[in-house]
Amino acid sequence: MSALPLSLLPDTATVSGDGRLSIGGCDLLDVAREFGTPLFVYDEAHLRARAREAVAAFGDGAHYATKAFLCTAMAELVHDEGMHLDVATGGEYHVARAAGVPASDLVLHGNNKDDDELRRALDEGVGRIVVDSFDEMDRIEALVRDGRQPPKVLLRLTPGIEAHTHEFVQTGQDDSKFGFGVHTGAAQAAFERAQASTGMELVGLHTHIGSQIFEASFFEKAIGVLARWFREHALPELSVGGGIGVAYVEGEQAPTITEWADVVRAACRAAGIDAAISAEPGRAIAAQAGVTLYTVGTIKDIPGIREYVSVDGGMSDNPRPVLYDSGYEAFLPRDVTADRTRAIRLVGKHCESGDLLVRDGRVPADIEVGDVLATPVTGAYGHSMANNYNKVTRPAVVFVREGDARVVVRRETFDDLLRLDVE
Repeated sequence: MSALPLSLLPDTATVSGDGRLSIGGCDLLDVAREFGTPLFVYDEAHLRARAREAVAAFGDGAHYATKAFLCTAMAELVHDEGMHLDVATGGEYHVARAAGVPASDLVLHGNNKDDDELRRALDEGVGRIVVDSFDEMDRIEALVRDGRQPPKVLLRLTPGIEAHTHEFVQTGQDDSKFGFGVHTGAAQAAFERAQASTGMELVGLHTHIGSQIFEASFFEKAIGVLARWFREHALPELSVGGGIGVAYVEGEQAPTITEWADVVRAACRAAGIDAAISAEPGRAIAAQAGVTLYTVGTIKDIPGIREYVSVDGGMSDNPRPVLYDSGYEAFLPRDVTADRTRAIRLVGKHCESGDLLVRDGRVPADIEVGDVLATPVTGAYGHSMANNYNKVTRPAVVFVREGDARVVVRRETFDDLLRLDVE
């Protein structure tokens, strides 16, 4: 198998004459030596470039989907580049506010917002609430009756479209926990109630058809389903959600944010929708910006079956391969240009047979214990889904830029594992 496709690496990736990889002007082997492994490394320039692209494509409607990757440094970065932030829980809301993002620049999502989440959002003047259920309408109206200002809301509609992606990340089909179904009649009932309500100001509609979608035509279909409400009621806002895919492995290709925006705007024009368009890129901002560094601890060859390479992380820092059978590449930062001729299964250190990072991986033939190994395109849904299974501590997060590497999330310690225990 050939060397790692450099197109999967962050924007500022460079390879020295002897094959060593640097990102943001920082040699990755030096970064691993200084900060330890496992380690999430983000190219700050890449993050900023994608955020700027989103703002150029969608203007004030560029909303960063924080579930992809969130810490205070990330919230500060995307907001500094002009993006609003899409938050799906009280915890994401809290981190964004702690980073100094005004509530007016936040969009609150979630299929089961509780009273406390809604109360804080209304008290602080959240920019928009994406309403997901009739029960949520009840809660909002009760809070407004208590004296709060009616919030601006968008109704989340499920258009009955099954995008070609993993079933666990499909969200636009009729059978979904999200939103009001168009085909079931719930969407029309929700629309009529929101229009008549004195507890909320209906400003538009929202739809989200799934994640890791490569075919922009699915967004055209969703827009077509929602179009009649805009033609009949002149609604001022439409959010097409997020979900545009990114390339994770050799051979995959995905639309850029700009190309996605062009398809969405053309579809809106064709459908007769004259509204402000917003979108929620998350993966497209963060995924390719990040790589994860590990240290090889064990190499186990089972003759005639397979070879296992075990590293010091695993499903606790990247559960996507276990959850969605997601594919990744593996490579050695000490020699990025080396042919990857050795077939392996890359696994973690957890007490679980399903703990794998790359099911059918390829690495250079001279891989050995102690090598720093990397997986690219791990900037989205790695850190944000990290967990403490087997009481493994979560990795640090480092931003690199112009030769400087800075910790933005420190590594957990064993003592951190005890912080919430009550004696």
